[in-house]
Amino acid sequence: MFLPLKKLLGTLIFNSCLFFILIIGIQNSSNKSKVNLLFNQTVALPISFIMGISFISGTTIGSLAIINFSKKN
Repeated sequence: MFLPLKKLLGTLIFNSCLFFILIIGIQNSSNKSKVNLLFNQTVALPISFIMGISFISGTTIGSLAIINFSKKN
């Protein structure tokens, strides 16, 4: 019971720290780009922000995918 909660909490803390470092690091970024979605485009965002958010969301989803929340008898 406590191991999945511990992994979840560790993942959230680690990715939150990465996000804050990312926000501090892109303060003077001048290279901006738009992301093409299916029907629209996003606003112009720094490329480092797009790549950083992609990495953070990937590590979050990847770590949550391996956690088994089922109870063992």
